[in-house]
Amino acid sequence: MTMKDLDLPLGVVARRARGGYAWTRLAMRVATAAADWIVIAATSFAISLAYNRLGADDWWSSRAQVDLAMMLASLFVMLNVVRGQYQIGNYIAGEQKVGTALTLWATTFLTLMAFAFATKTSEGLSRVAVISTFVVGIPVLLGTRRLVSRLMTLGSKIGLIQARRVLLVGRESDVTAFAMRYQPWNAGMHIAGTGLLTSERSGEPSRGDIARIVAQARHMQLDDVLIIVPWSQTATIDRLIDAFMRMPVTVHLGPERIFDRFDEVRIAKTGGIASLQLGRPPLSAGEVMLKRALDIALASIALVLFAPLLLLIALAIKIDSPGPALFRQRRLGFNQEAFSILKFRSMTVADDGDVIRQATRNDQRVTRVGRFLRRWNLDELPQIINVLYGQMSLVGPRPHAIAHDRQFDDGRIRLYARRHNVKPGITGWAQVHGLRGETDTVEKMQARVEHDLYYIDNWSILLDIEIIIRTVFSKKAYDNAF
Repeated sequence: MTMKDLDLPLGVVARRARGGYAWTRLAMRVATAAADWIVIAATSFAISLAYNRLGADDWWSSRAQVDLAMMLASLFVMLNVVRGQYQIGNYIAGEQKVGTALTLWATTFLTLMAFAFATKTSEGLSRVAVISTFVVGIPVLLGTRRLVSRLMTLGSKIGLIQARRVLLVGRESDVTAFAMRYQPWNAGMHIAGTGLLTSERSGEPSRGDIARIVAQARHMQLDDVLIIVPWSQTATIDRLIDAFMRMPVTVHLGPERIFDRFDEVRIAKTGGIASLQLGRPPLSAGEVMLKRALDIALASIALVLFAPLLLLIALAIKIDSPGPALFRQRRLGFNQEAFSILKFRSMTVADDGDVIRQATRNDQRVTRVGRFLRRWNLDELPQIINVLYGQMSLVGPRPHAIAHDRQFDDGRIRLYARRHNVKPGITGWAQVHGLRGETDTVEKMQARVEHDLYYIDNWSILLDIEIIIRTVFSKKAYDNAF
């Protein structure tokens, strides 16, 4: 690709004023928020009506139905506004993240329940209606957003929705590479033109070059100027910023290639110190509390329900072979802190040293009872206790023996140690995709790590519930179990 392929000469003049574009974008943001509000309110109200009809043979019983619908819709829209989810570029670019939408949806209901409890109004809400709205609202909400995204993308392509007018400034090679890598026209931007810099002997662009670009840019009705210059060229960047700060436009410094490694990059400011935030803990404080609440609730129920089964398994192990019923092994947990994982003993050995030989298919060290336990994942059940202690979660990256962590965390697998940025789990995204068993090659471990990192980057409470369900009912969850 060359700059001719972009077909974006610098002298392009806008046909409409910037004010018209701003009002159009504001109207579209309001429209997307209104679509969410209407769909959620209508869904909640319809479910409440249906519940009253089925339960009380009455289409209308109280004003609580209307209050519930309006509260849910308003709270969800407010949370999305705070998170900046109604930006036009998100819809045109097709970057609406399902995980973010589901997290905000779950947060809406938790906030509603907390508010109802604090104000003592929970008795007026139907639990069945609330739960049904939560479940039914997920596909309705996601379907609506997908439809809105397609309509806005189509509107952008045919010119009904005006994207932000952007000028790309930089040397031809840098601007071309940027355009090929990011395709900004698919991210809600209209490339109004390109300002190409030429270098003098010193390597810096001439003052006349910059002045020419700025003078022509004044007639282009721009919204943004994107400076595509390597960050190491501070003198060039300073001169360009000084020049474009004299224009009523938003000035951006283009991304470095390292940004491609991170999903969220933003400016963070603490006091008077500004920094570029490349990464953060995968879960916020609220998300950690929500996940922990789910762990405690389900693990407590599971411990009570499975208590007879746990005792029977322990007795079977003692009868089948000499040794303890439980097996402890050191693993690395959250923030790479070591803990002792609990498992039912399924082998004749209890290795926990610097060298641990993994179990293989038809391994002679596996006992008769152990073979059955491993085949149906029952040897992992004692880890419910690890969950209640807070050392593990029900769902998360499966912890490996410390010896195996050291074996693979040597640079061969990028971001391997990032698996420890969340608590390890009894089951995980990799396991329900059949990625378990012996990791005798780097490729096998690489695939497992990639699934673990996907889970970390796309976590939601619903994803945890999906993984728990698939662990029990999906055939893949039992693949490579030996």
